[in-house]
Amino acid sequence: MLMSPNSAQPTPVQSTWPLHPARPFMDATSSVLKRTSDFLERISCTISADCNCDFKPNIRGLEWDLYKNLYGQHLAQDIVSEEVANFLQKESPDRPLVLSFHGGSGTGKTLVSSMLGRHLYGTAMGSPYIHQFVPTLHFPSPDRVKQYRLELKLWVEGNLTACARSIFIFDEMENMPPGVIDILKPFLGPSYVVFGTNYRKAIYIFISTIGEEVIHRMALETRQAGREREEIRLGDMENAISQAVFNNSRSGFFHSSIIQERLLTSFVPFLPLGRRHVERCARRELCQRGECQRTDVVAAVGEAVVYMPEQGQHFSSKGCKSVPAKVNLFL
Repeated sequence: MLMSPNSAQPTPVQSTWPLHPARPFMDATSSVLKRTSDFLERISCTISADCNCDFKPNIRGLEWDLYKNLYGQHLAQDIVSEEVANFLQKESPDRPLVLSFHGGSGTGKTLVSSMLGRHLYGTAMGSPYIHQFVPTLHFPSPDRVKQYRLELKLWVEGNLTACARSIFIFDEMENMPPGVIDILKPFLGPSYVVFGTNYRKAIYIFISTIGEEVIHRMALETRQAGREREEIRLGDMENAISQAVFNNSRSGFFHSSIIQERLLTSFVPFLPLGRRHVERCARRELCQRGECQRTDVVAAVGEAVVYMPEQGQHFSSKGCKSVPAKVNLFL
């Protein structure tokens, strides 16, 4: 800028240069670097086994799947989609994502765990980075708790070392010998050390029928009060579910320090299903077989399912679990 001879104030000089002359060059360079990085990643993925190559989260796909194919479960839809999205937004989370699914048989708990696998790793349960445990198969004897704890610790530690984005699913927690699952406590908090990996990127899913009485009671009271089931909120029963899980001697979380120290990210209640939900399950089953037009079978399945309680018969006693067999019967 030049000084005017008649003034002590500087006089601006008009410039024909762009405001940020280096930006086009910087943008082009950034684009080239990004393409180069993507290319090198693809090359790396073709010559080595790395879970980051398989980990392709599709949050929109998960949300759509939950809202399209999970019936009568507004709480599970909202909690799972929100918690997973929030967790994956963090490049370096401060603790793992830990969700505990609770509800009666056939209400969608296993279905949602399969959706998570499909929309994070592209496969329901076929990925080597998704690990499912069934107590009756993996931890059948209550007398071998000490052995199971050691084996589970080594298994989880080894798989986290191989893949920080591992998913661990513990099914049938009502059959888990108490004390086994507490070995995971260090992995669920913020300060444990697993050398060579960020273990806080892992996801843990616990599945249980424990707490279903609390959930059923809330659903029934809501219906009897003339309110819609969609008005039920997690806060209405979260503490009651926690107490039921902690105090039930059949629960894998019986007197568990994981519950005491609130290491679960969230409880996820699955509500009992009514007849309209059962019929939607039947319609989906028929469409998968190319028989969408069979409304007679849909009605027959809805009629054949056993409902509870005895007075009112509002909810299917087994959710949608018996629907495929019923469809076979009436088709």
